Amino acid sequence: MTKPSVLFVCVKNGGKSQMAAGLMRKVAGDTVEVFSAGTKPGTAVNALSAESLLEVGVDITGETPTLIDPQLVRDVDLVVTLGREARVDPVEGTRFENWDTDEPSERGIEGIERMRLVRDDIAARVTRLAGQLTTTES
Repeated sequence: MTKPSVLFVCVKNGGKSQMAAGLMRKVAGDTVEVFSAGTKPGTAVNALSAESLLEVGVDITGETPTLIDPQLVRDVDLVVTLGREARVDPVEGTRFENWDTDEPSERGIEGIERMRLVRDDIAARVTRLAGQLTTTES
């Protein structure tokens, strides 16, 4: 039996996809292979994203944004795009989901408060997904 694998994708791979990957590693441990990438990666992890995750015991400060690898898209079981901007062309045999995540800035919420809300939204989705992946794949 191979363990399920998931690739989280956002545009810059500095915020939401890194948050989702870090949270999945915390929730699923080594039962799920976890990757993250960006369609147009930035140069560093978003400091507020990292700070909000440290509050819940997840450290992504050592991560580096990476460009999405087409081979990885074919190899993983699931690709999850986060937000409305990241686009990944569908590949036969790979399941795709889009998480239209909470965007508190649209309601005037900024800074660490914004990141906490984004983190909590992603955390709830990751927890549900981890349950699905480890139940259906094992």
